[in-house]
Amino acid sequence: MWTYYIMLGAIALVSWLVSNKLKSKFAYYSKVTLRNGMSGAEIAEKMLQDHGITDVKVISTPGQLTDHYNPANKTVNLSEAVYNQRNAAAAAVAAHEVGHAVQHAHAYQWLTMRSKMVPVVNISSSMSQWLIMGGIILGIASKSSIGFYVAVAGLILMAIATTFSFVTLPVEYDASKRALAWLKNKNMVSQQEYAGAEDSLKWAARTYVVAALGALASLLYWAFQILGSRD
Repeated sequence: MWTYYIMLGAIALVSWLVSNKLKSKFAYYSKVTLRNGMSGAEIAEKMLQDHGITDVKVISTPGQLTDHYNPANKTVNLSEAVYNQRNAAAAAVAAHEVGHAVQHAHAYQWLTMRSKMVPVVNISSSMSQWLIMGGIILGIASKSSIGFYVAVAGLILMAIATTFSFVTLPVEYDASKRALAWLKNKNMVSQQEYAGAEDSLKWAARTYVVAALGALASLLYWAFQILGSRD
């Protein structure tokens, strides 16, 4: 039990550190102005054009770090700062999100798998904890096996969400790889700007790694609690 709490605490601490490091990196590279003078929106549109993608729109979305690609309606959604600003951080994020659009256009297998999992994960993420806790309480109250099976159902849903977290990793790393390759091969940024874009995306990817490890730790904990109770 204590081992789990120590592990969970360590992951939470690392998550906080990585998140703060990411914010500081983006704040720092937001001060590195692009020599080409292009905004994040213009970078995204240029990358789409260079890849021959004409059916994807680049739009602005409210908030900070809310950037994402939506395969359902084929839109590259850039936060207001990224959409309008002309710096290394904005270029990195814009190119990364277009990297997802390129994946979609090329039917990248990990993105395809991730997209198919989204509807199920939307349900499993909200229901898993309730089923697990409800099953445990039901098992204690009724002293029957029904509670155990309800808890196992919740555990299966949690396993699906955890799998989704790990499937996300190659999707994110590949999108960054595509973005950086394009920025470099098309001479869109200077050497200093490229280093900033690379560093920004590296720290962004690490947030997904920490999230996946946290999901796995939670899954293992509840697996031991539920399955161990049957011994």
